[in-house]
Amino acid sequence: MSFLSQLFSKKPETPADDFIFADMHSHLIPAIDDGSKSLEESVALVKNLKALGYKKIITTPHIMGDFFKNTRETIVPGLKMLSDKLAEENIDIILQAAAEYYLDEWFMEKLEKDEPLLTFGKNYVLFETSYMNESRQLHQAIFLMRSKGYSPVLAHPERYTYLYEGFDHFRKIYDMGVLFQVNLNSLAGYYSKPAKHFAEKLIDHKMVDFVGTDCHGERHIEVLHKVKASPYYNKLRDLPLLNNSLLS
Repeated sequence: MSFLSQLFSKKPETPADDFIFADMHSHLIPAIDDGSKSLEESVALVKNLKALGYKKIITTPHIMGDFFKNTRETIVPGLKMLSDKLAEENIDIILQAAAEYYLDEWFMEKLEKDEPLLTFGKNYVLFETSYMNESRQLHQAIFLMRSKGYSPVLAHPERYTYLYEGFDHFRKIYDMGVLFQVNLNSLAGYYSKPAKHFAEKLIDHKMVDFVGTDCHGERHIEVLHKVKASPYYNKLRDLPLLNNSLLS
């Protein structure tokens, strides 16, 4: 093979060669949770995510009853401020917002009172639990979300140590109609070796519906560049991920 044919047949390692174009888990609205601390930082993070190939970002601020007491009234104005700044700097990317709900008594109260939740896509609700202990209300929360027409999406299941005793714990929740969202940085071992192991196992068992950056800051951007070298990143190509369905 000639030099020129090798050159032009080589698969380009560019964002155009990527296959995940929508991110649905990040913390980019400035100064309302543990994510971006300023508008300038938020703009820089969006630029970096765009350079990684993303065309749409659905950012998801924490909503926690006793810590990050965000509401639609704090999230929507923050989204507009960031969107306006991106437009001012001619950064062409679709930016929307939902939320990452923590499963606590305040979340249960919202469900029981039929308070509208911040959703994305086809009425998807992103939620998380304690990392260490399974909530006694987990099954009830799932039942309520589904009965009210929501599609529950469990954020980063690979990070919950209470599920590590056996893979059947993951399967039980998944079989309840909960979609799983794995953090991409788990594939690089960013959080822990067990988190990496279970992220890979979820991929092997085809139990991953979404992947997210869970970007809070520059530290996560740096790891995302390494993730694409993981063989399990390429294994995601074989899964019917729902990320790109969010583009429409």
